Amino acid sequence: MASVAVQCAWAQQTNAGSIYTCVDRQGRRLTADRPIAECLDREQRELGPTGTVRRQIGPSLTEKERAALEVQRRKEAEERARQQEERRRERVLTARYPDKAAHDKERASAIQLLEDVTTVAEKRVLELQQQRKALETEMEFYQRDPAKAPMALRRKIAENDAGMAEQRRFVLNQEQEKRRIHQRYDAELAQLRRLWAAQMAPAAAASDVLLPASTR
Repeated sequence: MASVAVQCAWAQQTNAGSIYTCVDRQGRRLTADRPIAECLDREQRELGPTGTVRRQIGPSLTEKERAALEVQRRKEAEERARQQEERRRERVLTARYPDKAAHDKERASAIQLLEDVTTVAEKRVLELQQQRKALETEMEFYQRDPAKAPMALRRKIAENDAGMAEQRRFVLNQEQEKRRIHQRYDAELAQLRRLWAAQMAPAAAASDVLLPASTR
């Protein structure tokens, strides 16, 4: 970044009636009545009142200062891009959810979808439990020596155990996902409330200005 000393020195170089011109990093031609800070890292011209070139100035930065200026400009550009993207997302968010009712409706829809698939899994658990009872009834014939039970029966019991465990894990995952969805919508709603309030503020201020003094 340009040092304060460099900027002060430039200010002292200003001549009355002079016009300074340069082309900045974005290709824009700039003019001013004093040395242009945006062009500290490049050449600029000092013009007289008639447009004649009095002299050429700069670049007036050292290599270290130019590197620092480049880093600073890059950070500023990144910050501007971040702010623009944040504003864009906020516009998309408020367009999608103009009020709390719209947001609540989508939250309920997302939760309902999870509950629907959870209900299917729970029904499957009940089916597996009924199957298990039938398998256990068959195993009663081999209580004294379960090792004598047919391989097919033992395989069905193992598959039933695995299926039961899988469905229960699925139901547990759905419950965890439900909590995550509520947390996401809660955070989103907090942000939306700030955005809705910001949208309402200008309208409220305008209506207050338009109200007759006797009604305030």
